[in-house]
Amino acid sequence: MEPAWRLHGRGRGRGQEGERPRPPQKERLGAAAGRGGQRTEPGPAAQPPHGASVQAKFEEIRKSNQAAAQRLVESRVSSSSEEDSDDNGDEDHRDGKRGKILTSTFTTYTNQTGGDTSDLLRTGQYVSDLFQSGALTCLICIGSVKRTQPVWSCSGCFSLFHLPCIQKWARDSVFLVSSVTDEDFGVKQHPWPCPKCRAEYPPSATPNRYMCYCGKLQDPPADPWLAPHSCGSVCQKELKPTCGHTCLLLCHPGPCPPCPKMVSVSCMCGKAKLLPRRCSNKAWSCQQQCGKLLPCKQHSCSQPCHTECSPCPRVSVQSCVCGREAAERPCASPRWNCLQVCGAPLSCGNHTCEVVCHDGVCPPCPRSISRSCPCGKTKSSLPCTEEVPPCGDTCDRQLSCLKHTCSMRCHRGSCETCRQVVEKECRCGKHRKQMPCHREYLCDSKCPKTRSCQRHQCRRKCCPGNCPPCDQSCGRTLGCRNHKCPSICHQGSCYPCPESVEVRCTCGSAVLVVPCGREKSTKPPRCKETCRRPSSCHHPAREPHRCHPGPCPPCRQACLLPLPGCCHTCPQPCHDLVVVRSQQVQLAGPWEQPSEPAFVKKALPCPPCQVPIPTPCFGEHEVSLVPCHRQGPFSCQRLCGRPLACSNHSCSRECHLVTSGVKCEVCEEDCSKPRPPGCPHPCPLPCHPGACPPCSQMIRQRCHCKITMLYVECTKLTSADEQTKVQLGSCNNQCPKELSCGHRCKQVCHPGVCEEKCQQKVKLRCPCKRIKKEFPCSPSVQCVQCDDVCRDQQRKVSQLKEAEQRAAQDEEQRRLQEELEAFEKRQQRGGRRSKKRGRREEVDDEKGRGRRWWRRCAAFVLVPLGGALLSAATYYLLLDVDSDRKL
Repeated sequence: MEPAWRLHGRGRGRGQEGERPRPPQKERLGAAAGRGGQRTEPGPAAQPPHGASVQAKFEEIRKSNQAAAQRLVESRVSSSSEEDSDDNGDEDHRDGKRGKILTSTFTTYTNQTGGDTSDLLRTGQYVSDLFQSGALTCLICIGSVKRTQPVWSCSGCFSLFHLPCIQKWARDSVFLVSSVTDEDFGVKQHPWPCPKCRAEYPPSATPNRYMCYCGKLQDPPADPWLAPHSCGSVCQKELKPTCGHTCLLLCHPGPCPPCPKMVSVSCMCGKAKLLPRRCSNKAWSCQQQCGKLLPCKQHSCSQPCHTECSPCPRVSVQSCVCGREAAERPCASPRWNCLQVCGAPLSCGNHTCEVVCHDGVCPPCPRSISRSCPCGKTKSSLPCTEEVPPCGDTCDRQLSCLKHTCSMRCHRGSCETCRQVVEKECRCGKHRKQMPCHREYLCDSKCPKTRSCQRHQCRRKCCPGNCPPCDQSCGRTLGCRNHKCPSICHQGSCYPCPESVEVRCTCGSAVLVVPCGREKSTKPPRCKETCRRPSSCHHPAREPHRCHPGPCPPCRQACLLPLPGCCHTCPQPCHDLVVVRSQQVQLAGPWEQPSEPAFVKKALPCPPCQVPIPTPCFGEHEVSLVPCHRQGPFSCQRLCGRPLACSNHSCSRECHLVTSGVKCEVCEEDCSKPRPPGCPHPCPLPCHPGACPPCSQMIRQRCHCKITMLYVECTKLTSADEQTKVQLGSCNNQCPKELSCGHRCKQVCHPGVCEEKCQQKVKLRCPCKRIKKEFPCSPSVQCVQCDDVCRDQQRKVSQLKEAEQRAAQDEEQRRLQEELEAFEKRQQRGGRRSKKRGRREEVDDEKGRGRRWWRRCAAFVLVPLGGALLSAATYYLLLDVDSDRKL
């Protein structure tokens, strides 16, 4: 009997044609998200309308629609996006925490492998999926598996399921299998399969407790620093293939990685020395010839080092078991039968052996052993050629009712049906009736109990109480809203629709198979073919673009229609179908509600021709590029600049057209021609052509020495050369300026700086003012040096100063000595002095202080002053003597 999940029309959520291939996990996850979320279809891409106001209104409406759609999507977000509401911290913080948890989970393993994590990729992916919101989905309820929910993990495919979901799945699977027939309903123990890998589990393996991955801790708490649903201790599961070691990782989802232990093993043939190898990869080959004797006992293995020798590939002549025939057969199967019946005479001598080709002695004749009569009461030893006759006693063999025995005489063949009349109770136990024993008594009472679906009554006649499952079809509309549940009537919600729907692109080339019900919310697949829709504008074909859902994008090709009034074509993008806002109907009154603005597609006229045409302005100042629709002479907004009749000025009007009736302005300004150099007077005539008349005004200016005012005619001054200008600017008096030496300049009034050539004589003295000499005035004249007499006088004066200083110092020493003696005398007298004596001593002291002050003045003031006067008198006396001597 096939399992329940493969029976025709019995599994929940299965179609009428048996099991269908399950869609990939990504599609199943997408199906759940599609059922929980709001379907939004992208609208057609709007073309920019013609005009700034229409474009602004269109953008405003588009933004408001997008905001409303975004709010609707956020309000209908699926449960997978609401997971871990308490852990909505910073994304960088979660990534750092996740990395620390992964590192701590794999630390014990990586310590054994020296940091090699190549064997942890698969296990690491399972652990990493635990931290990603929506990465793990229960394939039964199509809901996200949260870290705080009790779960169960399959030992075959390691998929996670909600604990209540897998318990319901196991109960329903066992119930469906056991309900195939009424006889074994609730009696035989049937296995239940994993929803994903179909691995079978006995009913006793139905999970009833929430355990961690390694099975050590019940109801593991949610620790933010551990992998979800993990106890945090070492896994210690026995590794596969079995090597005697256990898993070193912390409690983790997914398969255990290969064993990282190091063991010393020999090669597969055992000839090489022991080498340290990783336990998970300890089998290695030394590449030497095996040489072991094969099971055929004739040949040896010629393959390189391996674990188990393969059957001998050679062929040899082998005899059959009975030895009648011989044939060439593979050495790997030397024992074979020739399919001939033995035919050898048995030991009885009456029969032959009927066994097919065999070895050894033929078995004894089966009729030569002790045989019994048909009822089995008497035994007899008769030759194998005779049959045992009936004994004539009552048969007494138990009938099929298992209550009575056969009342006929010993007979060959099966006993007849039991025909005794007994009082039998019906199956439901409500009625009794006299009837033959071999017949089953079923009353007409209908069972009023409700079946397992909790919707329909049993209504089976004479039901013993084990009501079979409801055999009616469920018929409820599935979540896809397209099909009805094909399963038998059941409790709870129906399984997702097993049908799959093809979602095709617009052209039908690309096909995407999605679960039924998701075709409305699933975007069409991307198609690499070119869009085949015909053009909707005046262009013969659309721009090449890929196949896409919805309307085609606006045509971006150049219009190229001929523009009216010129020979150019329209260069703007195609505007045959532009989305514009329709005209709003004026409301009849305040009681009418304004309708929503409608957008229609209409053709817009071509814009004016913007091709630039080189065009000169009125005054031909410049040649500018003017749009074709405004072609013609124009004003450049500059000054006209045409020369007036005076030939000195230009027209100051804005650039204008000059015709016979319209001319430039008349010049009304004064003459502005430049005057001769040096003439500060303007021309007295109005603006005129030709040269101006000579200037006859007088110029007032100072002479070169800046003392006298001179009046010179402007024409003479401006027409004179440089030498004449110098003569006209001189007052012919002696220059009053002083030279650097202090004497007055001897030249006549002149411009510029005076020449430093003074010829006067000056008297110079030596530093001590004793020697006096006369020299011509010149900056290079040196001072007079002192002679030996001057130096002798200076030496005498310095000696006199030193003598005066020594005398002053001696006087100071004497005064200090006197004060010291007076103090010692006062100390020697001792006792109390009389007032008169004290006053007298004070007067003496004041007089002594006065005399000392005068001596100090004489020593420090009068003596140096007298010495200075004496030396000055001596110096001038010697100076007069020297002058007289020279004269």
